[in-house]
Amino acid sequence: MKKVLIITSHYPPSNLAGVHRSRLFAQHLPSFGWDPIILTVHEDFYEEKLDWNLFSLLPSNQRIEKVNAFNITKPRLIGDIGLRAFIQFRNKALELIKSERIDFVYIPIPSFYLGILGRYLNYKTGVKYGIDYIDPWVHIFPGSEKIFSRHWFTTKIAKILEPIAVKEASLITGVAEGYYQGVLSRIPGLKNTCIFGSMPYGGEIMDHELAISLNLSPYLFQKNSKFQLVYAGAMLPKAYELLEVIFSEISNHKTKFEHIEFHFIGTGKTPNDAYGFNIKPLAQKYGLWETIIFEYPQRIPYLDVLVHLNAAESIFILGSTEPHYSPSKVYQAVLSNKKLYALLHKESTAVNFIENLGIGSVLTFDLDSGIEKIRQYFVGSFFEFINSNSKQFKNNINQKQFSEYSAKSVTKKLADFLDSLF
Repeated sequence: MKKVLIITSHYPPSNLAGVHRSRLFAQHLPSFGWDPIILTVHEDFYEEKLDWNLFSLLPSNQRIEKVNAFNITKPRLIGDIGLRAFIQFRNKALELIKSERIDFVYIPIPSFYLGILGRYLNYKTGVKYGIDYIDPWVHIFPGSEKIFSRHWFTTKIAKILEPIAVKEASLITGVAEGYYQGVLSRIPGLKNTCIFGSMPYGGEIMDHELAISLNLSPYLFQKNSKFQLVYAGAMLPKAYELLEVIFSEISNHKTKFEHIEFHFIGTGKTPNDAYGFNIKPLAQKYGLWETIIFEYPQRIPYLDVLVHLNAAESIFILGSTEPHYSPSKVYQAVLSNKKLYALLHKESTAVNFIENLGIGSVLTFDLDSGIEKIRQYFVGSFFEFINSNSKQFKNNINQKQFSEYSAKSVTKKLADFLDSLF
């Protein structure tokens, strides 16, 4: 087998969403002739609460190498773990490339600073490398336009570092094409020297089977006579405008929604803060708090999320005003056998996935007419969805098409990209 070194700042038992990208690739790459070695930071240096159940999802023979990181100082000057462990990553990666005859280095970002490491390792050893965009690197956040703000500095640094990192890359991938499209527009010459390809998050049925086998029970809410929907995961900065329109419309038709509950899980300001409410203030503004809208800000373990998805009647997915956003939640929804209701930008790759597989309803919008379209059609669209037959949705799922989105099928695309480089 050829060997691929996957350098990732977080890995189980980290409970950050991005760990599943590397985890699932590493799980299935051996089936396609690639032997993965994971290089990550030791869990003692993670800031987030650990989830040791995630180790149950890892192959018993998987090779994982860990490095230390510099501790966070007080005041907190440098928080990014990829930056805190950059020197340690560099030293260990050089050692592994030389001793293990590594064929390829693959770096999922964020941490964005690790993208620079690929270029450095290529310069020192000649090893080919690739970068996987879990999030766009050069990204305009709300507040980025405010001179000398943290987001302003972040954007400026990203514009300097990204061209350096990708210049000698052999492969650039992303969750969807929009995640790396900006790289091509900023550095058009790359299309002649680098392979580009998109791969969504894949669904892994074994994760759901394990959650069931552990007999875990939901603890944030209990099933009742109401129609319960779950939104699980962080809130995107550019999703709040949509959310406010939805809450406004629910408030305007409150009697219609008396038998509905929306449960927002892990949507807090920081992963570990049980009181870092993001949804609650908006729900209170429209008189919906703890009658129709509920929030549990703290991130809970991954398998616990799956348990709560299984307990709900349906899955709620809220997109972003950014076209590139492609939520991984849709794959979890399918595997939990729940129909989903989504509001997504019409250019999101998740739209075709939902519609082609027949797994739920999606209300689309664009930047020109988005807010008004949501305001006009949300209530009617939502209750058409609510009144549909859940079993019919399950029977309509195109299983053959869904198999193309399994974690193993998605990993095969990565293996095919890697094979084409040798």
